[in-house]
Amino acid sequence: MGSADVSPQMAFARFVRRAIDDARDERGWTVTDLASHTGVGRSTVFRWLAGDWQDYPELAKVRGFCAALDLPVAAAFRALGLPDAGPTPRRRHDDGPVEADVRAILDRLADPAVPAEEKHHI
Repeated sequence: MGSADVSPQMAFARFVRRAIDDARDERGWTVTDLASHTGVGRSTVFRWLAGDWQDYPELAKVRGFCAALDLPVAAAFRALGLPDAGPTPRRRHDDGPVEADVRAILDRLADPAVPAEEKHHI
């Protein structure tokens, strides 16, 4: 089954699962800790994990979830099948290809969808 065949609910559930697993492994957080730090209620976290939603998650909650876990909001929006609705950073005119490469690497390292083995290789 290709990624195009995966529903937004299941893709976002995988994103949330990886984020929770990383928070547990790297920070020692439980779901209760995660809810406290992100401002997203436990019941909402469990609904997201189950893919149990019809209307898209509130973008403010998704942003808060990502901000507290140092995750790129764009990765969450990709999982939801949405365009990147996050703020576009202002770029300086002298930003060159190296800056873009560094930014791409940092985004890849912060993406919970990227396996730990690949992050280690990067």
